Amino acid sequence: MSLASPFAASSSAQAAPNAPSNTAVEAMFQQIMSAVHNSANSSLERQVRDGLQMNGSRLGTPGYTTPVPGSPQLRAKSPFLTPSSIPQLAVPPSIYVPSPLGDNVLTGYFGPIREIPGFFVVIPAGGAGTRLWPLSRENHPKFLLDVTLKGRSLIQATWDRLLPLTGPTRTTVVAGPAHVKSIMEQLPDLLSHNLFCEPGPKDSMAAIGLAAAILVRRDPDAVIGSFAADHMISGDDAFLSAVTEAVQVAKKNYLVTIGIAPSHPSTGFGYVRLGDKLGISEAPNARLVSSFKEKPDARTAAQYIATGNYRWNAGMFVTKAVVLLELLKQYKPELAEGLEKIAEVWEDEALRNKALETIWPDLEKIPIDNAVAEPAALEGKVAVVPATFGWDDVGDFSSLAELLPAEANQPRILGDSNLVLTDQVAGGIVVPGSGRLVACLGVDDLVIVDMPDTLLVTTRARSQEVKKLVKKCKEQGWRSLL
Repeated sequence: MSLASPFAASSSAQAAPNAPSNTAVEAMFQQIMSAVHNSANSSLERQVRDGLQMNGSRLGTPGYTTPVPGSPQLRAKSPFLTPSSIPQLAVPPSIYVPSPLGDNVLTGYFGPIREIPGFFVVIPAGGAGTRLWPLSRENHPKFLLDVTLKGRSLIQATWDRLLPLTGPTRTTVVAGPAHVKSIMEQLPDLLSHNLFCEPGPKDSMAAIGLAAAILVRRDPDAVIGSFAADHMISGDDAFLSAVTEAVQVAKKNYLVTIGIAPSHPSTGFGYVRLGDKLGISEAPNARLVSSFKEKPDARTAAQYIATGNYRWNAGMFVTKAVVLLELLKQYKPELAEGLEKIAEVWEDEALRNKALETIWPDLEKIPIDNAVAEPAALEGKVAVVPATFGWDDVGDFSSLAELLPAEANQPRILGDSNLVLTDQVAGGIVVPGSGRLVACLGVDDLVIVDMPDTLLVTTRARSQEVKKLVKKCKEQGWRSLL
């Protein structure tokens, strides 16, 4: 039996002593390219079909589901987060590439330049990362640490990721006085007048509101985007595209959040319920926010994911500065008034310090979600851009472990692997920070953080509770270790 080529019939019909005509050659070429193209598309369809399967069954709403990963690094292996892995012939020469994670996932940009005119980045750099104690301390919190062994701290990675959109002139940081020096050392390109120092922690609303009040005086039409300094993101192209969409929606006077595709029913994150599509051509994925949900229990979280209508709330907000201040005046007028009084004198250092000293201590301590996002969502003023990039808030040692490389059934090691000796040990994470040898025998899924002044031993399952030990340290007088 002989195997016929896809163009055998055509060639035999036109066989002649002379060379084949140009028309015949062209037809042969088109048939070959069609076969290759169909093969590539079949491969892509198989990838999409496989990606929609979760534990062997298809969920009811494949438009908003995602393969089950363990961390941003694992999520990045998905073909939907790394467009370069998709066969080139299968991708049409359009800016939009369909994906099961959204109706239209942007994998390109509006032109060769990524910078967005009039867009300002705000990076709130606060908190002590108590769930990562004793690795993270009050004077050296997790956003200053290189917790992924890539040579850049979390705040440096955040700066690198956002810089293409704004450049140094429109990238700002809000931080406390204890961290100003370290931040300036780690971010030498940060302009001094773009570092807004808050006298004390007042949660995210005061920090972001202060930046908005200052920036609106520099540019009345400013669109601001707030992105935490201590989050891990994989799939930078997908991230930048989601931000680009969010800016377009913000220009329509919405407060916009970016929703993260949930990889598992987490009880540690808040959720956003997706509402109706907005129908904005520049932002095809944008939807209204139906409601915000607080951190649920495991059963409720599983129910959320099963519907396909929920996204993790990562605390990323994009909006016009003037819109945010108007919402703040509506829902928290006293907080808005105090921030505007500080912003009025911000450029005069003496008056600024006096205003901060007298006004800041009395400002309400409240997250931006509770202050404006939740009440504004009930009035249809909040939108969400469902995104596809990998995300993790590195909230405890269990999530940190998943970001680190390791051989099969071996513990993750953050530091010098020569200082860790194991036998019959599986899983877990070891931080050999004291310089001495850490030896483990026959223990699984432990968290061992060995610092020069403190040793922490717990399990991955209880790593979310480390902050309880921080509280006890304060109560028992171990303040110097915090």
